Amino acid sequence: MFISNAYAQTAAPAFGGGVMDFLPLIGLAVVFYFMILRPQQKRAKEQKAMLGALQKGDEIVTIGGELGRITKVGDNYLSVEIADNVTIQIQKNAVQIVLPKGTIKSL
Repeated sequence: MFISNAYAQTAAPAFGGGVMDFLPLIGLAVVFYFMILRPQQKRAKEQKAMLGALQKGDEIVTIGGELGRITKVGDNYLSVEIADNVTIQIQKNAVQIVLPKGTIKSL
């Protein structure tokens, strides 16, 4: 008399609710990939190719801003002449830019 009947509820649609809730998150992941990860991977690939192509006689600028000419190339280190009879050893990863030939003379 005071107890009402309990009826089963209808099931929610399986596709519409679950995937549509994650659509903004998926969109954010795609934007993150194309705006941040892909350009960073491209720059890293270019840097690795530049470091692999270093050879004796190249003129470089280091991360610290020193200009010099490579006198010796090793596996991980370079000998760089920064002035007459002044040679320093640096890591290959410290090279920022390879300059065109003759740049140091024009400075």
